[in-house]
Amino acid sequence: MTMPFYVSPEQLMKDRADYARKGIARGRSVVVVAYDDGIAFATENPSRALHKVSEIYDRIAFAAVGKYNEFENLRVAGVRYADLRGYSYDRADVSARALANAYAQTLGTVFTTESKPLEVELVVAEVGRTADDDQIYRLSYDGSVADASGHVVMGGQAEHLSERLGEQWRPGLTLADAVGLAVAVLGTQPDGADTVLAPRQLEVAVLDRTRPRRAFRRLASPQLAELLGRDDVEPSVANGTIDGTQDGEAPVGEPAGQG
Repeated sequence: MTMPFYVSPEQLMKDRADYARKGIARGRSVVVVAYDDGIAFATENPSRALHKVSEIYDRIAFAAVGKYNEFENLRVAGVRYADLRGYSYDRADVSARALANAYAQTLGTVFTTESKPLEVELVVAEVGRTADDDQIYRLSYDGSVADASGHVVMGGQAEHLSERLGEQWRPGLTLADAVGLAVAVLGTQPDGADTVLAPRQLEVAVLDRTRPRRAFRRLASPQLAELLGRDDVEPSVANGTIDGTQDGEAPVGEPAGQG
C-alpha cells in the first residue's frame, strides 16, 4: 500500500499564493485615484468591449486585474448581490463595504478549499456625498481586505507604480490632474524608459459625486484627450514594449486571458 503524498498546510498555502500572484502580475495595472469630485479609474486596455472597470450600483464601481473570465464572474455576482439587496431593502442599503465583505468571503473560500485560487485582485469603490465619505477597498486573491486612502494600484508593477503615485498624489486634485497623474503613472517603467499612452489605449472611468443618482461614467477617447491636453498620441515604443504590452503578455481578450 502506497503512502499518500503529504504537503504541510503552510507549504500548500504558500504554493497557492505564489500561483495567484504570478497570474495577477501578468496583467496590466489599474490605478485608482481620488479627486475633488469623485474617484477616477485608469488602466491600459485597447479593447473597447472587455472592460476591467465597471459599474456595480448607483454610486459603486468595480475594477480588477488578473484572469478576465474569473473577475467577470465576480462582477456579475456583485451586480446581482447589489440589485437583490437594493430591491429587498432600500437602494441606500447597498454599500461598498458590504459588497467587499461578500467578495472577501468568496475569494477566501476558494483560496482555502479549491485546488486553484482565483487569479484576481479587485477594487470596490463607493463615492460619498463628500470626499471624507468616499470608500475604496482593495481585495486580494486570498480574501484579505484593505481600506485604501486616496489611491491604490493593482497589477503587474503595483509596488513600483504605487510608490510613484504616492509621491505625487495629494488631496483635492481636479479631474484633469487626477487623470493625468494616473495615465503618467501607468506609463512608468522601472528602468526609467517611460512610455506615453495614447487615449485610445486607455480605459478610464469615474465615479462623479456631482451626478444626481448614477455616479459612474466612462470617458471616451475624445474626452480623455481633452483632459490630457493633447491629441491622440501614437503608441510609444520603449524597452521592447509596444502598446504597453509586456513581453510574453497577451492583450486583453486574447488567449492568455489575463487583463
